[in-house]
Amino acid sequence: MKLTFETKREVLEWYEKQPRTLTKEFVDEINWKDVKNYPLDKKFIPVLFFMRDVETMTDVYYSELRRTPTGKDPHISKFMERWGVEELMHGEIINRFLNEYGIETDENWQQKVYGSVPASYTALNYLFSAVATLVGKKFTGTHMAFGAIHEMSTMQGYRRMMELADHPILNKILTAIVREESAHATFYRSVARIELKQSGISRKLARFIVKNFYTPVGTGAKPENESVYAIGTLFEGREGEDWIDRNVTARLQTLPGLDGITTVTERIANFARAHKSPA
Repeated sequence: MKLTFETKREVLEWYEKQPRTLTKEFVDEINWKDVKNYPLDKKFIPVLFFMRDVETMTDVYYSELRRTPTGKDPHISKFMERWGVEELMHGEIINRFLNEYGIETDENWQQKVYGSVPASYTALNYLFSAVATLVGKKFTGTHMAFGAIHEMSTMQGYRRMMELADHPILNKILTAIVREESAHATFYRSVARIELKQSGISRKLARFIVKNFYTPVGTGAKPENESVYAIGTLFEGREGEDWIDRNVTARLQTLPGLDGITTVTERIANFARAHKSPA
């Protein structure tokens, strides 16, 4: 079913009707004792740590966005209150899976994740927010387009993990995460469409920023070698490149002003090519 919205309020109302997937009941019903009963290729362990950390680091992005005109928009800020809670939960349940599989993590792992964010990334985020504040509401379309890209690519990362690792318990967890990420992506993409339709300046700005400054989610916040490993493990080769092109780039190109743009496929493919598979 194709969703169309005329206003941000309509998008928010739709989003608020979407049920939470990772509820306490859902978590309690998982057969955690069975996690160890199924094999998991060890090459996927660093990818799960990467996913866990990136989900947790969204709190850093959220705190910066709140300072901008985008973050102060009542409909977007209302969405992000729930979005922030759900993203943190994604990180927590991935960490739980790792623990149940037999991989110990520090009791204060979340604080260590926050503490590992480089000062350069924090400074870049601050600069990005300052520019967004100067530009004003015309930057909202760019913010939302970036959010859509990151949510769509994250969602496809989980789907690739499900296909490649094929661990029944992990698949159940990731299926639930994907449902929430899908709702996030729909919100971002729908608001981006509304904002970009309204202003030629917004469309030109979004196209320029995406084309020149987009990097895969997690890049900068995490060491580059970890980003390369995660992306290469999931999206290596022509199959992985086509997967991103079909499920992320093609959808991004439907947004006003972003037709024909291939930056996302190209950048992710470059990271994947930099990955050297173990012999």
